[in-house]
Amino acid sequence: MPLRYGDDPYVWACWLYYEDGLTQGEIADVMGISRATVNSYLAEARDRGIVNIAIEPARLASLTVAQALKRHFGLTDCLVVPSEDTARPLIDRIGVAGGQALHRLVKSGDTIAVSWGRTVLAISEHAEVPGLQDVTVVQATGGTRASFAYTPELCATALANAVNGKLINISAPAIVSAPAVRDAFLQEPLIESQFDALAGANKALFGISSLRPNSTIHTSGFFESVPLQDYLAKGAVGVVAGRFIDVHGRAVAGPLDDRTIGISLEMLKNIDLRIAAAGGFDKVPAILAALRGGYVNVLITDAATGRGILNADGVTDIDQRSSQRLRPESQTPLPSAARMRVKKFLNDPDKIVEEMLDGVVRAHRKYLSPIDKSNRALIARDGPRPGKVGLVIGGGSGHEPGFLGYVGKGLADAVAVGNIFSSPPPIPILHCAKAASGGEGVLFVYGNYAGDVMNFEMAAEMAETAGIPIRTVLTTDDITSSPIEDRDGRRGVAGNFFTFKIAGAACDRGLSLDLCEAVTRKANMRTFTVGVALEACSMPQTQRPNFEIGAEDIEFGMGIHGEPGVIREKMISADEIVDKVMDRIFAEMKAVEGSRVAVLVNSFGATPMMELYVLFRRVEQRLSAKGIAIEANWIGHYCTSLDMVGASISIMELDEELTGLLHHPCDTAVLKIT
Repeated sequence: MPLRYGDDPYVWACWLYYEDGLTQGEIADVMGISRATVNSYLAEARDRGIVNIAIEPARLASLTVAQALKRHFGLTDCLVVPSEDTARPLIDRIGVAGGQALHRLVKSGDTIAVSWGRTVLAISEHAEVPGLQDVTVVQATGGTRASFAYTPELCATALANAVNGKLINISAPAIVSAPAVRDAFLQEPLIESQFDALAGANKALFGISSLRPNSTIHTSGFFESVPLQDYLAKGAVGVVAGRFIDVHGRAVAGPLDDRTIGISLEMLKNIDLRIAAAGGFDKVPAILAALRGGYVNVLITDAATGRGILNADGVTDIDQRSSQRLRPESQTPLPSAARMRVKKFLNDPDKIVEEMLDGVVRAHRKYLSPIDKSNRALIARDGPRPGKVGLVIGGGSGHEPGFLGYVGKGLADAVAVGNIFSSPPPIPILHCAKAASGGEGVLFVYGNYAGDVMNFEMAAEMAETAGIPIRTVLTTDDITSSPIEDRDGRRGVAGNFFTFKIAGAACDRGLSLDLCEAVTRKANMRTFTVGVALEACSMPQTQRPNFEIGAEDIEFGMGIHGEPGVIREKMISADEIVDKVMDRIFAEMKAVEGSRVAVLVNSFGATPMMELYVLFRRVEQRLSAKGIAIEANWIGHYCTSLDMVGASISIMELDEELTGLLHHPCDTAVLKIT
């Protein structure tokens, strides 16, 4: 054999076969060995785990039997493995499919209730899901002295290891000698806390056992002290998480009811995602009962069992359906070229900012008015007053309701407005400073952009020449725009919502200029934002997308002016998007269990509330999994980028001072806190 293959011929043979696509005969010629040896290498490589062949779980869910089961029983998902004769045990094959499915089903922040059994253990042993955070695995039933390998303790431990999760065992036997003993156990604070964790599970993994003589229930010895005949006589056909059910999925009362310590059937039904894995024709009645009872919404089984379940429930046309041709797609011809022009409500594109500001002043006369008859500098009607530090904010237009929507009592005293995505000139900023001054100085707060910095600094110099002390805080909440060691170089994006709120409250409370500046800097340093774009925005003058994101792409770290993101990836689910964002925020935020935060889920302009609530749902789940409470939250349009499709997530880590300022009353066109 050539020397270059001598280090590990198994790896070389596998690479040439699976990656380079050579036949076994070609590999034999290249490596200088026989074809039989190549065949042996490839087979042994699989046995030794050098090569793992995985089938995308979605493919298993697309099979005809899987679709029929999903449709007939209203399942969330169903995976079916082939049933052809094979030397590999069915439990192992279902275990492999289930292990691969967990890559798609388990997410960071999940709490998973885990039952016991051979299939559950097989799934846990084949489920290695890297990159998860804050997953909790809770043993769903008490323990046992039994010596078999698939006890509740071992199953829960195996899954916790697979998902790098925190393990919570039930510190009590699964079956006790008397109801009084069970009641005493459940009143123990430790076990009570473990059951609280179990009640908080959002996913469950369990097997389904039949009551035939060869079933796990009989062979494990788990119920050796219980006369199972009592349950059989009452019509029990299967066991789910240690509980007996009849053909309709109803609980069967028996001698174990008051002696079992573990998840109840009602607790199981209250869990969002209930993953059951079971196969074998002898289990058809038990699986069908579990489906009828509503205990399962994700089923992993084999094709023969799936057909048996459907046939037993009156569905007999599966094979006929599979032979039917799919209905052809609509024959409506596609347009010859994609339409690139974006329709907008416009008069003269060059006058849109002036017309927009005229509309703002007309709509929000209660809150703001022009300074010196210029709508480019707006003052709060109930904001400035003698003896109070003035707050001036500002930036380019195109971010509405950003900036001008935060002018009013208890928040900003004045705002300077520039052209679309452009800084306001120094003169309107100076007019704002003079109008906001109450004799105690003025605080400038704005985003860290070159144009804004230059023009606000020029206005600050002119204001100080006029005798108005000025302090400046730049918002730098976009954690993807620069590394943590260059925090001062980061952009200010939607998180400026929190910084403005804290600054306005501090000024309204009558704090000194020094204290207003200090607490505003603290708010900025404790605010973390990541933006995600799906589609580009379009300028009124061009009515075309500003840049291009692929039809199947998504961009993380996008700025509010269309600045490039950190990374472009293929489109993924909403939960996966939030997970990536929250993982990035958690890497910097110092919040720990027991901390409190404020959350902003912000639309970039074209993302609807429906989708924003989906994002917030996952944000709350991730924070809750870390024991971090949400003190206050806002979901909607707060800092947009014209009509960009996308959203940003901002988290502000609170302390007692920031919490008080966050809840301080304010009254603006966009934000009202009483």
